[in-house]
Amino acid sequence: MTLEARERARAALNDAKVKASRLAGIEPFMIDLSLRENPVGSRVGQTLDEKLAILPRLREFGFRNISLGTLDYAMPDELEVDDDFMIHLRDTGADMTGCFAFTAMGIASPDGMFTPDPSQLKLRDYRVPNTVSEIYLSSFGMQGMYDIPTLKRSLPASVQWLSENIKGEDGGAPRIFINIVDGCDAFAEASDATFEIMELLAGLPLEGVTMEDDRGTYMPFQVGAYVAAARAILPPSMKLLMHIHSGAGFENASMIEALLNGADGAWGGLPKRAAVIGHASLGELLANLVRTGNAGVANTYRMDELLPLATQLQVLDEAGPVPDDLPIFGHNAYRLSLGAFRQRPDRFMDLPPDRIGGVYRYRICPVVSDVEAVRGRLAEVSGKLPEAYADDVITMMIRLMRRELRRGLRIDYDEPEQVMALYGRALAELVKTADVSSGEPA
Repeated sequence: MTLEARERARAALNDAKVKASRLAGIEPFMIDLSLRENPVGSRVGQTLDEKLAILPRLREFGFRNISLGTLDYAMPDELEVDDDFMIHLRDTGADMTGCFAFTAMGIASPDGMFTPDPSQLKLRDYRVPNTVSEIYLSSFGMQGMYDIPTLKRSLPASVQWLSENIKGEDGGAPRIFINIVDGCDAFAEASDATFEIMELLAGLPLEGVTMEDDRGTYMPFQVGAYVAAARAILPPSMKLLMHIHSGAGFENASMIEALLNGADGAWGGLPKRAAVIGHASLGELLANLVRTGNAGVANTYRMDELLPLATQLQVLDEAGPVPDDLPIFGHNAYRLSLGAFRQRPDRFMDLPPDRIGGVYRYRICPVVSDVEAVRGRLAEVSGKLPEAYADDVITMMIRLMRRELRRGLRIDYDEPEQVMALYGRALAELVKTADVSSGEPA
């Protein structure tokens, strides 16, 4: 290898270190949507009582910005549980500091007459102090609602109406974000028009702008480019958040690219469950930032409660058990099938389960499971200590799994009754082997 090649190699490694260091130092701004985003993808939704129980738990975990729900839904005359929830909080005098609701933009006619959206009127009537107001910019998104000229005159009027009619926290101005629901589509499809709208947003009294990859179909480098483009236009004081769905499996990588390219944070639910088939959840993002050594996240949020809280919310929204093979929060995420897979506290980018409130468990996969995994699973099932099982019986269990599979037997050894039966067969085989070696009849 030439000296020049080594220098290029070192530069590549240093670039990765610099990026990891940036992630370790970021203080992500987050709006939690576990009270809305998760039920969107749920088979059953959340009841009023469930929402009332969830809200204090989100605050206890560490979230300071929480969306109570979405008010810009179809058929606004037919109220949703979100409405009941906000009405209840208003009528009981609950503290709504840090609370948001999603609304739609009102429309300004060519003669200057402004008509607030029904969701904006509800926001006012429910006394929610802050909002994320949604717009569309792509041709598909705007179809049947408005065009670019209407959008350009309606946005300032809509923000002005909110500023004049919504009482913010402690009697101040409302905190307003504009969410571009089809933000990635807009940058890909009509960049010049999107630049114009970004320039317009840059001059409005907003706390920030958010963008979505609302189908989760854009690749991470594309999301990073769209964030960088938006960041180039928006003033540094204006927050830029992202929300990314799981349509193509890029969601967490895209979120990291967004942060590295100038995003300040994200909005979403704590667990994976969300609209369509899931999203880059705040729980996964927090866990991945802790991987980099982010002390701010570790000190701000009760990370020792992350896994149990996210799991409980996911069980509620799934109306059943947590899916097996999701990363971080899945049922099998911290079930070792091979000791070499164990994540360790002293290894860079590992995240042992105790860092997020979990513990290691074990599962048996007959092709790969080693002594550690088989012994651990046997102890779990039997209730005995792992050291109660000697190496020779565990090794024989592994041998028998290989032999039985070679004979065409496909057995789920991870099931409690099957692992205990395998243990019994291994004991019997050891007795038989000992008898043969001693010369006694088997």
